[in-house]
Amino acid sequence: MVIYEYFLVFLGAAIPWFEIALVIPLGIVAGLSPFWVMVLAFVGNISTVIPIVYAYEKVKQWLDKRRNKQRKEPSKRNERAKKIWNKYGLPGLALLGPILIGIHIATFIGMSLGAKKNWVLVWMIASLAIWTLVFGFATILGFDLFLRYQ
Repeated sequence: MVIYEYFLVFLGAAIPWFEIALVIPLGIVAGLSPFWVMVLAFVGNISTVIPIVYAYEKVKQWLDKRRNKQRKEPSKRNERAKKIWNKYGLPGLALLGPILIGIHIATFIGMSLGAKKNWVLVWMIASLAIWTLVFGFATILGFDLFLRYQ
């Protein structure tokens, strides 16, 4: 049963919009090992970011065909990401992306705005590592304080 729960942590982190911000606190509060929750959430999330970077050209071609058929306005998430890009560049997009627009969208937008694959990977991996630690330790400390003063 426990392996199944850890697999759900991995899978949840890999799914866009669930990601580490939701999965890490849920896994730790559920009583799973904080270390393994953070490791599996990080690996799960990055396992879907890497293919985005390397499959960017194919995905972009597919989206361009789809957009040409629909002709709709850019989404609010895309607009927000472009503002972050213009103000802070790739490091800002990578560091703010996971909490504001999601790491997957931030990765795709970074690629679409002309960032090099290697730099996108470096910044997204660094960002996920930082946010994994932040969400993990914040949950551990918050949960510990809650139990202590209950």
